[in-house]
Amino acid sequence: MVPLRGCHRFAHHLRLCSFLSMAAPQQQPGKTLLRPNPSPSPAGSAPKRSRTMATDAAAAAATGPPASKGCPAMKAEFAKHAEYLNALNDKRERLVKASRDITMNSKKVIFQVHRISKVNKEEVLSKAENDLAAVVNNYIGKLVKELQGTDFWKLRRAYTFGVQEYVEAATLCRFCKTGTLLSLTEINDSLLALSDKSVEPLQINVLDYILGVADLSGELMRLAIGRISDGEVEYAKKICAFVRDVYRELTLVVPLMDDNSEMKKKMEVMLQSVVKIENACFSVHVRGSEYIPLLGSSADPDYSFFGASDFDQ
Repeated sequence: MVPLRGCHRFAHHLRLCSFLSMAAPQQQPGKTLLRPNPSPSPAGSAPKRSRTMATDAAAAAATGPPASKGCPAMKAEFAKHAEYLNALNDKRERLVKASRDITMNSKKVIFQVHRISKVNKEEVLSKAENDLAAVVNNYIGKLVKELQGTDFWKLRRAYTFGVQEYVEAATLCRFCKTGTLLSLTEINDSLLALSDKSVEPLQINVLDYILGVADLSGELMRLAIGRISDGEVEYAKKICAFVRDVYRELTLVVPLMDDNSEMKKKMEVMLQSVVKIENACFSVHVRGSEYIPLLGSSADPDYSFFGASDFDQ
């Protein structure tokens, strides 16, 4: 008869042996057990090399001389590209500077036109035209020299704002003088004298011209309000009809334009200018007899005919 304590020890020994047999890897029939040490490679096959980062000397010894030393044509080709890009960036900077000068001096021409009145119209327009000619000769001439050739559209974003401002000033002077719109053909013809006849001349594109004409409505709105304050109501009505016609024609052109995101914003501003001119002309036409005699006098003016009855004086 086996003692009870011996039975417990025997059962514990059996459980430990079964656990060790389950943890040990089992060898299936037909398959050899994998060993931690790699078996020798078969004859004729190269042993595997460990993945290590080769040094420059080792890479040069393995692959031969560097490719750059053996490809002077490739280096020369990339040197040409670098030289072209550097020259293009330098030209872009010069165009941006010239565009700023054109914008600043064109605004001076516009401010000069706004000084017009019934008594000094000829004098003001004559000075404005002289200033505009100076803008063409001194600043637009720089654009012509830089852009002669085929770089018009490639660098357009560098000088478009200056061209738009020049178109706005030129069209404003023409309207104040003749009451008509300056055409794109007339503007480009005036620039031909600045170009070299041996290369393709600079031509202002249609998009910049239309954007400049759209900006013209804001200046005409200010001009109309100024003429009303001087009692020239008929001249203000003429401006109103002109701006309305330009807006109507542009509403037919804008949907056909491919890149018209900027033009859509200008059309919204142009509509606001048209509405302001119409409201001013309508108020003067309906109630003008109450306020026109006060305009230009020492009495306190009433601004209600501008549509601003609560104007803070």
